[in-house]
Amino acid sequence: MLIISLMVASLSWAAEGPPPAPVRVAQATQQAIAPISWVFGSIFSRHQANIAAEVTGRLLSIAEVGDIVKRGDILARIDASATQLQHDELRAQIKTEQARLTFLTSEVDRLQRLAATNHAAKTQLEQTQSDRDATQGTLSAARSRLAQAQDRVERSKIKAPFSGTVAQRLMQAGEWAESGDAIIELIDINNLEVRARIPLASMPYINSDSKLQVKVGNDEVIATLRSLVPVGDILSRLADMRLDFTHPGWRPGQSVRVAVPTGPAKSALTVPRDALVLRSDATRVVRVNDDDTTTSVDVVLGHADGGWIEVAGELQPGDRVIVRGAERLRPGQHVRIMPNP
Repeated sequence: MLIISLMVASLSWAAEGPPPAPVRVAQATQQAIAPISWVFGSIFSRHQANIAAEVTGRLLSIAEVGDIVKRGDILARIDASATQLQHDELRAQIKTEQARLTFLTSEVDRLQRLAATNHAAKTQLEQTQSDRDATQGTLSAARSRLAQAQDRVERSKIKAPFSGTVAQRLMQAGEWAESGDAIIELIDINNLEVRARIPLASMPYINSDSKLQVKVGNDEVIATLRSLVPVGDILSRLADMRLDFTHPGWRPGQSVRVAVPTGPAKSALTVPRDALVLRSDATRVVRVNDDDTTTSVDVVLGHADGGWIEVAGELQPGDRVIVRGAERLRPGQHVRIMPNP
């Protein structure tokens, strides 16, 4: 009896077949899609500069290559000891002249009161007034020179005009720097853009809202058009284009490819790229029928737009196509649809 029961259970399982295979699906979608061509471009920092000395002197210190700095941080220092001595001397002179001005102002007031009662000579009053005015001029000039000296001392500290990373030392500590000499190269690796040159023929199909596919190897992002120079180079027939993007792993200097439209968009049936099953004899997608069985459908590929690609075959908008788990399925096999992450 036990042997018979096991045989019956075995035959029952064989009749039912294997359990449904877990898969993930997406819907075939009708959408506007344009023909594209791939052009080469590069990644640039939006903030990259050679920071120059603003005063002349010996370079005392300089930041290390790779240092990460914030705006206003000191990148290098130039010897300003002579200027600092002049600054201190001027402060002392200002203190002396201020005391003299206070005294002469008081004397003028006193002599004016005496002159009113004919107890002071007019010439003495005029001389004191002249000395007071001259001292006032000397004090103003000293204050101006002090401000200039203070400015030179401050400009001996070469500060970062923006946050970034030290990319290169252009001078070394101990070298003599003239005003205007480039000291250090600073680059902001967090604010990047893609720059590419596109055919003038593509310009009518790009507007301010355009989002274009950008690739580095097999890695890709969707970038947003930031600017497009509306006039092309007369020799190359190319126009400059700049795109904003976000990708934490990409760095300035990397080469990229940009998908540029070459014609008007048209309505087409599309499926996710992940739905394609590539074989040596054909390209297929696996459709999930209403009873959760599968059918392989041969398709002809058309234009691509990001993660979607135009297909022609026995598919309709809204059909469910498998995007994960299609490789090992047999036609007619039952599947169990898993939720997409």
